[in-house]
Amino acid sequence: MAPTAFFNPSDDGRLHPTKYSHSLWAPNTLHGPAVCGVAARRAESEFGRDGFRPARFTVDLFKAARTDPTDTVGRVIRDGGRIRVVEIDVVQYPANSPDPVTVARSTTVFVRESANPPGERWQRPALQVSGPEVAADDLISYFSRADDVDPVWSHDMSPMQAPVRKRLWTAGVPIVAGEALSPFERAVIAAESTSLVGNWGDTGIGFINCDLTVVLARLPREGRVVVETDSHVESDGISTSTANLYDADGQFGTGAVVGVNNAAAEIDFTTVDTRERYAEG
Repeated sequence: MAPTAFFNPSDDGRLHPTKYSHSLWAPNTLHGPAVCGVAARRAESEFGRDGFRPARFTVDLFKAARTDPTDTVGRVIRDGGRIRVVEIDVVQYPANSPDPVTVARSTTVFVRESANPPGERWQRPALQVSGPEVAADDLISYFSRADDVDPVWSHDMSPMQAPVRKRLWTAGVPIVAGEALSPFERAVIAAESTSLVGNWGDTGIGFINCDLTVVLARLPREGRVVVETDSHVESDGISTSTANLYDADGQFGTGAVVGVNNAAAEIDFTTVDTRERYAEG
């Protein structure tokens, strides 16, 4: 049985998408978590430094990523004493083109760790969220209504197709087969679902995100990440959505996306079964 991951490595150094990276938006395309995850992987693995923590990750998804061999190209934009900025291009190699195609570009800001300044400031109270009892190798995402005091979790997406504030409990699929997810990679992959929980209404999801920004005060602990809708605004075919990111110890970051009207390819989750692959819009 093939391992569950977004990409398989190859001898040519490129990554080859698996079925777990395929999007529901259109045939032969990749979903956002795969594209965002592969950019975060390169930023951290090649450009991370001891004592510096990834505090902001922003990616512009300016072209549909296809199920083509994929690579990343990175460069350091700023290397200072407290702030280090890295840029990553996600590049694909179509079989019918002699030239590579850049489908996304990310910026990761690494910040030097130190002590907090003196004084006390308001913080959101810790959210204690207990998910269902599942096996350790269960990678299926579970959903509940965020405003329920005693949430009922289910992987069945049909009951959640309503104009309600949503909560997602996600494990995160590995980016590359044979590699465990780092806490930073888990945070980025989970935060991409800000678009799902924010833009999903009573007829499906008709906004597609063209970017993702993740801000992190700390990295998530071991275990699943909760993505909870915090705000959603839409006007004239443009939406903005934000979500709070939690682990068992409370909130550790925030996700934000801009969505554009994609109603012609709207995904109706009452008619789609996503259990056999990781595809959340």
